[in-house]
Amino acid sequence: MGTPAGRPPCGMNFHGKVFCRSRMLVAVGRSILFSAALVILFSSAALAQGLTTPFEPERLRQILAAGNSEEKRDALFEIRNRRSADASALAVPALKDADAIVRATAASSVVFLPESEAAAVLLPLLDDRQPFVRKEAAYALGTVGSWTSTERLAQLLRRDKDREVRTATALALGMIGDINSLGPLSDVLKKKPKDEDEMLRRAAARSLGQIAELIRTGRTRVTTPQSFLPEKFKEVGDPLALKANRINIDGRSAVELLFKVLTDSREADDTRREAAFALGAFGRTEAVPALERSIAAADPYLAETAREALLKIRAAGEN
Repeated sequence: MGTPAGRPPCGMNFHGKVFCRSRMLVAVGRSILFSAALVILFSSAALAQGLTTPFEPERLRQILAAGNSEEKRDALFEIRNRRSADASALAVPALKDADAIVRATAASSVVFLPESEAAAVLLPLLDDRQPFVRKEAAYALGTVGSWTSTERLAQLLRRDKDREVRTATALALGMIGDINSLGPLSDVLKKKPKDEDEMLRRAAARSLGQIAELIRTGRTRVTTPQSFLPEKFKEVGDPLALKANRINIDGRSAVELLFKVLTDSREADDTRREAAFALGAFGRTEAVPALERSIAAADPYLAETAREALLKIRAAGEN
């Protein structure tokens, strides 16, 4: 099947962040996808350099202690590209650097610490005075995936005054996949849609679907080593089957809100697509009529997303 004519589709990148080759890319690229921009800029040259340069912990420590901001950032990118707990440990002091850009860069450099350690050093950054540091900390916590971060991120989603921070937090909650995030994410969709809230509403709808899909199937839409079923779903006393049952019960109000988003003409097309995806992830048959109507939508990508969602729901009903 060829690509439909019209505006290109939107989706999530490998960090779970929203991307779209539409007018939204401008706003996203300038603001809430700061992390993705860093990855794009440094993932080739810096990664190659980081892997070919001998690992010199003492040199990196000295740079982070006495270098200028640009030197510190270069050192942090080198640390990040090592992708190891030993390297990430070197970046921890930089989380308290006087320069906000260094603190923000350090957030993505500590994510290879053990999960509990990474969460412990990142959580204080959610109180940073600079919004873009809080935003980077939220993304990093999403990458770490520790459920111990859920409550604090949920508070940030509700209370932070910066819309981009709240959007980053909504995305992070979807990446973590804790069923207890359904309520805070649903609260975002309870408010009337506004143009300035489009990215936040998109993120909330997408994350609701990510949580449902991960818990119901143990899979995400993005196939990476991180897509394998996390150990947190194998804990004794709360097996995946129990969580799947909870998603059916606790997810009812979320499904009702997603249904309203899908059928509300005031919502942005991108937000309605995310709602269609999420309804498919929840697998609830009451969403079928609205999804069937969406197949005839003028937006070809909403139509395709609705078609895929229907396939998921029907497949779930056959199992």
